[in-house]
Amino acid sequence: MAKDYVRRSNRPRPKRNSRTTGGSKRKAASQGLNIPWLAVILAVLLAAGLGYLIYLVKGSAERKPADINQTQAAPAAIDPLEQKPVEKWRYIEQLENKEIQVDVPVAEENSQPYLMQCGSFRSQSQAEQLKARIAFQGMESQVRRSDGSNGIWYRVILGPYQSKRQAEKDKHQLLRANVNHCAIWFWEG
Repeated sequence: MAKDYVRRSNRPRPKRNSRTTGGSKRKAASQGLNIPWLAVILAVLLAAGLGYLIYLVKGSAERKPADINQTQAAPAAIDPLEQKPVEKWRYIEQLENKEIQVDVPVAEENSQPYLMQCGSFRSQSQAEQLKARIAFQGMESQVRRSDGSNGIWYRVILGPYQSKRQAEKDKHQLLRANVNHCAIWFWEG
């Protein structure tokens, strides 16, 4: 005959007698009183050590500074505020009399001013839209019409700038405002 291991719960359980269960209750009650004495002893020792440490700290804070000075031998009554500190280094005195020569190169002024082109469009309306976006950044631009071999183009131009640094500054401001494809070039004529 095959055993059914899955349905073990169908087996009849033996009935327990109240006399047999009474002994197990006594055993459980005695186990509940089992106190971990080692943990209790360690907790008491830890609390005692902490209390002693607090007592030492509190005792040292309550002593007056006069008591401390009386216990130590004071060599002489010198006020530490009247003493001037002694400097360890002498570089301050040495640097006061030094003079440094620095050659600053003179920037060559370019006779030609810089222009910046931010767009080139076939339709004038697109060029005007870009001009408006640039105007929102606080810069003034121009739309110039140019006739080339490819037809009519409308270029959006900023400038003229006297230095390339000024043009670069405006270019970076336009890049932060998502106005891309700006190119800086010399103005010829």
